[in-house]
Amino acid sequence: MIQPTLLQPADRRLAAAAISSILILGSARLLLDIFKTNHQPHLSTIHNKPSPQPIFLSPADRRSFSPAKCNPFEGQWVWNDDHNPLYTEDSCPYLVKQTTCQRNGRPDGAYQRWRWKPAGCELPPFEAAKMLDVVRGKRVMFVGDSVMRSQFESMVCMVQAAVPRGARSFDRVPPRKVFRAGGEWDVTLEYYWAPFIVESISDHATNHTVHKRLVSLDAIDKHGATWKEADVLVFESYVWWMHKPFINATYGSPENIREYDVATAYKVAMETWANWLEANINPRRQSVFFMSMSPTHLWSWEWRPGSDGNCFNETYPVEPAGRPYWGTGSNLQIMNIIGDVIGRLRRVKVTFMNITQLSEYRKDGHTTVYGERKGKLLTGEQRSDPKNFADCIHWCLPGVPDTWNHILYAYLLHSYRS
Repeated sequence: MIQPTLLQPADRRLAAAAISSILILGSARLLLDIFKTNHQPHLSTIHNKPSPQPIFLSPADRRSFSPAKCNPFEGQWVWNDDHNPLYTEDSCPYLVKQTTCQRNGRPDGAYQRWRWKPAGCELPPFEAAKMLDVVRGKRVMFVGDSVMRSQFESMVCMVQAAVPRGARSFDRVPPRKVFRAGGEWDVTLEYYWAPFIVESISDHATNHTVHKRLVSLDAIDKHGATWKEADVLVFESYVWWMHKPFINATYGSPENIREYDVATAYKVAMETWANWLEANINPRRQSVFFMSMSPTHLWSWEWRPGSDGNCFNETYPVEPAGRPYWGTGSNLQIMNIIGDVIGRLRRVKVTFMNITQLSEYRKDGHTTVYGERKGKLLTGEQRSDPKNFADCIHWCLPGVPDTWNHILYAYLLHSYRS
C-alpha cells in the first residue's frame, strides 16, 4: 500500500486556503448557469421507458474488457500524436467557461494527446451511439460537487454528437442539470449538486458559503427522493470535506452541533449513504458506482524536489520513476473509509471506480489560470500570479474526466454484455 506524505500544519493551512478559493468559483459557476436558462423546463421524473433493444457487440467489445480479468485502473498514460479527443470545446455547447482552457488562452494542447492504457487489457473503443444504446430508456445520474459536474459535462459532450439536434435538450433546474437524448433512446444524463452526499447547509446550488460548513451526518432523504428513480447512479464526495481537519456537523437533533474530525464525520456520512442504498436501491434494475477522490496538484515539490510552484505550466504527466506516484492531495485514510463502507454492503453492489492513482500522474491536466474565479475569467494581473490563483483541483475539458467516463462506459458495456 502506498503511504501518503503527511502534511505539516502550515501546509494544511495553505491547502485549505487554496481549496476554499477554488471552490468559490464553482458556486459562482452554478449561479451563472441558471441565468442561461430563460424558461422554466418541464422535466418528467418518470419516463415512459421503451423496451430494451438489443445492440450490436463487436468481437472487440466481447474480448477487450472484463473486470474479473483486468484492472482498468492500473496502467500508464501513452502519448499518441493521433489520439484526438472525442469532442472539442467548439463542438460541445454544454461546457462551462471554467473548463474550456484552450478558449480561455491556454497555449498548449498536449494534455489532450495522452491516452490511458490499462496494463492487462484494452478498453473498448468509446462509441457514443453504443453508450446511449446501453442506457436506452434510463436515467443516469451523477451526484457530487463541481468535480463531478465536470465528469457529467464530459459524458454529455462525449455522446451529444450522436443525437440529432432536434432530439436533444439541456436544462438547468438547481440542484440539477439535465441532458436529454430523445428519439430512439429516451435517455437522460443528469447532474445533482450534493457536495457532501448527505444533507448540509451547502446544498443550495448557488446560495451557500464555502467557508462556513455544517453537515447533517444522518440526513439524506431530501436528496434520496430524487436519486431513487435513477437507473444508474454515480457518486463522488471528497474535496469539500478537506477544507480543514475538523468540521461542524449534527447527528440526531439538528440543534446538537459539534465539531468532528473530518475522517470520523466522513465515515458516519458514508454509513448514512450506505444505509440509504440498502433501503432504497433495487439491485435488479439499478447500478451504483462510486468515484474515488480526484487528486489535487498544489505543490510542485512533490514531483520536482526543490521547486516552489504548483500545477501551473505543467505540460507532461508525472513520470512514475519505477513506482506509483501518490501526492499529498489524496487522503489514503478517506480512501480506506469508503472502501470499508462499500465492502460491508450486503444487498446492494457498488462498483468502486478507483480513478485516483491514474489521475495522480496528470499534473498537466488542470485548468490552472485558464479558468474562472467567482464566475469570471481571471484578469491579466491574476494570471501573472499563479502561486495564488492557479486552480489545481478542476480539470480542463476535453481532458482527464473523459478517461473516467471511458472506463465507466467499459463497465456499463460489460454489464450489458453479461
